Amino acid sequence: MQIRTKRLTLCKFTINDAPFFYNLANDPDWIKYIGNRNIKTIINAEKYLKKNIIPSYEKFGFGFYVVRLTEENTPIGMCGLIKRDWMDYVEIGYAFLSPFRGKGYAIESSIATKKYAKEELKIDSLAAITDIDNEKSGNLLNRLGFKFSKLISYPGEDKKCKLYLEDYLTSNDVN
Repeated sequence: MQIRTKRLTLCKFTINDAPFFYNLANDPDWIKYIGNRNIKTIINAEKYLKKNIIPSYEKFGFGFYVVRLTEENTPIGMCGLIKRDWMDYVEIGYAFLSPFRGKGYAIESSIATKKYAKEELKIDSLAAITDIDNEKSGNLLNRLGFKFSKLISYPGEDKKCKLYLEDYLTSNDVN
């Protein structure tokens, strides 16, 4: 599986991506907006990929993908799809290393991922979740055709996050 855009290539994570994932998961904005996954070593990153990222490809036929600059083959972030048991929708998500933010890579990879989800995977509707304070992600989601629906909490947590749905969906569609 590979998704290509003008500047980017998205492909499945492998264990070989653990050093990159270690750097991404320890980026201060990842920790602030996504959460601390306690990935303190490359071995932790390998275990996280094996347990939380790679199984999704087999289970659902999709997952998070490494985003690479095509010409240099440099990993710069991740973008992809996630299905949580407690959500009715498949979600789109993304994260990029700080030197690669603000260059249009998140929107470019997200547009390609959304197109892949609709055309290849036949997923009718997508959602997204952001930290309540992550305005940049909210703006990107608006550009992708998502609208803020409501505040929700992860099961068993008090902290609220923002749920975005594609603009033709309503919050009544979400349990």
